[in-house]
Amino acid sequence: MAINYVLIDFENVQPRNLEILSSHPFKVLVFVGASQAKIPYELAAAMQQLGENAQYVKIGGNGKNALDFHVAFYIGELVTKYPDAYFHIISKDTGFDPLVKHLKGRKIRIQREKDLAEIPVLQMSTATSNDEKIAAIVKNLAGRGHSRPRKEKTLANTINTLFTQKLEEEELISLINELQEKKFIVVSEGNVSYKLPQ
Repeated sequence: MAINYVLIDFENVQPRNLEILSSHPFKVLVFVGASQAKIPYELAAAMQQLGENAQYVKIGGNGKNALDFHVAFYIGELVTKYPDAYFHIISKDTGFDPLVKHLKGRKIRIQREKDLAEIPVLQMSTATSNDEKIAAIVKNLAGRGHSRPRKEKTLANTINTLFTQKLEEEELISLINELQEKKFIVVSEGNVSYKLPQ
């Protein structure tokens, strides 16, 4: 299973739900501004529970977008080491979006989410209805850019890896059929093409 890196812009988002990451294979980096002197107890406790999978990155100085440049640098460094990883920038700052778009164009799996709960694998692990599952699958596929599965069998395997528990073949077929009915995908002779939202 590919590693998921979560890079949190703590100047912009102070997550109160970090514990939801503990049951998944995530590596968490919390970027703290140079003038931020305090970390809430709940965050510190949740970071401790993640152990070696979590670290703080205190940036070296103040300035416009100083923290954003640190996040971009760490993504570049991590992509070099782990090109198949998934990257999740947690920030409300839309200034990251051009970087995300550029990296997706280079087939890097990256998303910006405003909250941890928006991370697709977390949405899938809590999804109960088919509509919630379809929404989470569509978001994940849209975030893959050009590296989406091109064969129906690969798509089924991809969907299966998104869920914390292995799905029965019948449910996988049902989800793929629903993706077709909602016109998110077209399957022709085992090949898959996409019509996903941006």
